[in-house]
Amino acid sequence: MESSTLTAPEQERVRVRLAVTGMSCASCSARVERALNRMDGVTAAVNVATGVATVDAPDGTGANDLCDTVIAAGYGATEITGRGPMVDTGPEDRASADLFRRLMVALLLFFPLADLSIMFAVEPSTRITGWQWILLGLALPIVVWAAAPLHKRALAGLRTGATSMDTLVSIGITSATLWSIVTLFLRDRDPEPVHGVWNAILHADSIYLEVAGGVTVFVLAGRYFEAKAKRRAGGALRALAALGAKDVTVLTRDGSEITIPIDELTEGTRFLVRPGETIATDGLVVEGHSSVDASAMTGESIPVEAVPGTAVTGGTISLTGRLVVEAAAVGADTRLAGMIRLVEEAQAGKAALQRLADRISGVFVPVVLALATLTFTGWMISGAGLDAAIGAGLAVLVIACPCALGLATPTALMVASGRGAQLGIFIKGHDALEASRTVDTVVFDKTGTVTEGAMTVAAVHILEGEDRTEIIRLAAGLESASEHAVAAAITAYGRTAGARQPLVDSSVASGDGAESSIDVLTAVDAGSRELPKVGDFTALPGLGARGTVAGRTALIGRPTLLSDAGVSVSSGLQRMLEREQKFGRTAVYFAVDGRAVAVIAVADTARPSAAAAIERLHGLGLRTLLVTGDNAFAAQAIADEIGISEVIAEVLPEGKVEVLRSLREQGRRVAMVGDGINDGPALATADLGLAIGRGTDVAIGAADMILVRDDLAAVPDAIELAQATLRTIRGNMVWAFGYNVAAIPVAMAGLLNPLLAGAAMAFSSLFVVWNSLRLRGFRGGV
Repeated sequence: MESSTLTAPEQERVRVRLAVTGMSCASCSARVERALNRMDGVTAAVNVATGVATVDAPDGTGANDLCDTVIAAGYGATEITGRGPMVDTGPEDRASADLFRRLMVALLLFFPLADLSIMFAVEPSTRITGWQWILLGLALPIVVWAAAPLHKRALAGLRTGATSMDTLVSIGITSATLWSIVTLFLRDRDPEPVHGVWNAILHADSIYLEVAGGVTVFVLAGRYFEAKAKRRAGGALRALAALGAKDVTVLTRDGSEITIPIDELTEGTRFLVRPGETIATDGLVVEGHSSVDASAMTGESIPVEAVPGTAVTGGTISLTGRLVVEAAAVGADTRLAGMIRLVEEAQAGKAALQRLADRISGVFVPVVLALATLTFTGWMISGAGLDAAIGAGLAVLVIACPCALGLATPTALMVASGRGAQLGIFIKGHDALEASRTVDTVVFDKTGTVTEGAMTVAAVHILEGEDRTEIIRLAAGLESASEHAVAAAITAYGRTAGARQPLVDSSVASGDGAESSIDVLTAVDAGSRELPKVGDFTALPGLGARGTVAGRTALIGRPTLLSDAGVSVSSGLQRMLEREQKFGRTAVYFAVDGRAVAVIAVADTARPSAAAAIERLHGLGLRTLLVTGDNAFAAQAIADEIGISEVIAEVLPEGKVEVLRSLREQGRRVAMVGDGINDGPALATADLGLAIGRGTDVAIGAADMILVRDDLAAVPDAIELAQATLRTIRGNMVWAFGYNVAAIPVAMAGLLNPLLAGAAMAFSSLFVVWNSLRLRGFRGGV
């Protein structure tokens, strides 16, 4: 009988996230990764900047086992539960507090240690009885207790045969301390006086207790400020997670109100949102009217109106009115939770530059240890003496710490992810940032992407002499009985005539003469207009509709419908219909009592932000195309309006994929912007896929970036943010590489005191973090 046991690849897999404490560089994250990946069936990615290990493991793998593996590698680990690591900052805060305590103790002892060391070095005559014990008493708490986390991680690495930045620091501190003890107590010393504090720091004596203490202080200070900077970098994500409501007021069947924790809310439950309250979860408005502030979610400053039937998102705020909402999604299924998950998963991944830094760090530490040994040996062979050899070797160990190299990429990516979230741009992976660097062509879908995705009245041409208001009222009344998209547009316009005026509103001569000049409406009719009731309504699929409105016989639809009914149409109206069709709009005749009196054209109009967004993309040197399944007239009209010169119309979904492949075969790097199900394959095919956030799940799932803002300015913003991030990463990497390449030879040559080497190493790391934090000021086209 065959076994039913599944092999590891076929087993159900789970994703576990761990908050890892104690990591300081890329070598640390690589060590944790190696430890986790040695477990059966486990695949792990560790981000040193976020302190998060994302682990894919076979179902049944316990989080405690994973944590024990990380702890055995010399680091702390706890499972992350809830929405994300940025919400539960307990381990991070405790680690920062511990660093702060150790740093304060080290600082308080380092200043008198340095002062006395310099004084005893500059003026040996000041050395009192027991001066060695005074220096040792000041130094030992620093190099033993304050530096204990560094020693602990270095020892844990040595037990597993791994090295890290902590290995270099620990060896440097320990070597300096042991050599100083030997110098203090086991050697006869009668040093010459040294003139000047600077000379004392650079050349005097070979007692390195102040060096061991100083390196400890500099490293701890760097780690502490890095930890604070990481919290600041992740602040946007924590703010996003904090948007969620903690409690919700639900309505029972008898109409009473009960306040419960948000975790107890279930789908289908109706809950109350009062003015000023946060909407608890995603849902559908069933009662009430309010303006909703969605700026924290989408970056849009203008509130949106919520009425019965409107979908609302958890985390947004009801400003003006009372709403009753039916919960459509709760917990991890909400849009807010999904956004947080996207950002965290993006930060958990690794970009190519970061993977390069990891590989370099993996071999860098052993190379540095070899160089330090070579330096010591070279100075000894040269006859310079043991003191000079020890000093040069220590300087190499300290200056070469690859902390800046390990932080160069992840800190920039973390800041960019957080800033993008604030701007309504959610980056699903680091590959998206890298792809944006070489993008030179942006392809747009039309419907729902560069257009509103809904029909609106674009033009109204009414026969001269007719009552304009009455004709619009009658047409809207007739169409109110139909569910067709064209009918819905005309009905909506009729209910608020003038509130959203058409592009063109003209009077048309009744005969063959020239039409009258265009008369664009300027008056705004506030409020909703009551439409007349419809009788004897008949929908005629593919043609139009007929019925009785306000006691008058009305007919609306295609020319064929009117000709079949024996209704004559003036030449002026005929020309208007043909003109609208050339613009790619859907145009219909409206007839009353057997006489055609109007042409009404509807169209999917361009988004107000489209033209400015296209102009910005052109300013970035990018080529733009409009690729759509719509007819050529409609596509060209929209393209002309928003400034796109290249149009490919009437293509099927697979045709969009072929267009993208053709562009790529021409050597183009292509970004695709879309929103619909039919855009999914194209978004997946493109080098960079950008999905409009209100689009379908298929489009969102296939894209590399999700643009939550209902504003096409998010497209150039996303590309500019990605490019700014890459520039920052490159700057960080150049600094990190250049710093080590330039500093190590200087240290090997004996031109760099170990104390100054420690200060330079700490400054290098802080510079990288500061440079990354500048991305928080990115504003895009604002």
